[in-house]
Amino acid sequence: MVLPNLQGLLFGMFSVMYMIIIIGNSLIIVIARIDPALQKPMYFFLANFSFLEICYVSVTLPRILYNLWTQDRKICLLACAVQMFFFTILAATECFLLAVMSYDRYVAICNPLHYPLVMNPTKCTQMAVGSWLGGIPIQIGQTCGIFSQRFCHSNRIDHFFCDIPPILKLACGDTSMCKMAVYVVFMMFVAFPFMMILGSYSKIIATIVKLPTATGQAKAFSTCSSHLV
Repeated sequence: MVLPNLQGLLFGMFSVMYMIIIIGNSLIIVIARIDPALQKPMYFFLANFSFLEICYVSVTLPRILYNLWTQDRKICLLACAVQMFFFTILAATECFLLAVMSYDRYVAICNPLHYPLVMNPTKCTQMAVGSWLGGIPIQIGQTCGIFSQRFCHSNRIDHFFCDIPPILKLACGDTSMCKMAVYVVFMMFVAFPFMMILGSYSKIIATIVKLPTATGQAKAFSTCSSHLV
């Protein structure tokens, strides 16, 4: 049980954080949309990433704020499943977007003459849509598989929201196959994009090192330093 004074403090802190994230990322989206100088693939994907951050916090924080305000920490099974589904979809989208953004920087730095042709508006839109929709079918199956488990003991979720590990801890049957499926999905949505990012930036760094001037190296590196962070 959260103390009343601490409850109010946490509610205020999370509310301010939520508003800052919403306003900050909304400004990035608007500026990237209306500024003619920012009509480039890099900023198009950055706007998508900002919208992703808005979705991320909107899946979890409003429920946390509701729980803090009402002290009602209950959540129905359907709401928990929906929250997990959207959270895992957004996690997959984040991995795909990061991989696409690394590919964009790879083409811009390693193949600059082909950049306008390769990263044309149609291609960028297809990559963005693929990033958003690519994980939906698998995550539907994974969420259904997790919530088809038998939950016959404690129903207390040891977490702030409905995530996969704390939900699986509540299952009382054999979860080995389900855990294996989660591991396979993790490899698909995290490990493979990470390898793509690593490969892209290995080639980017190798190309930057070969540039003849320090100014050119600094300029090239500055275009992808934020993504690396």
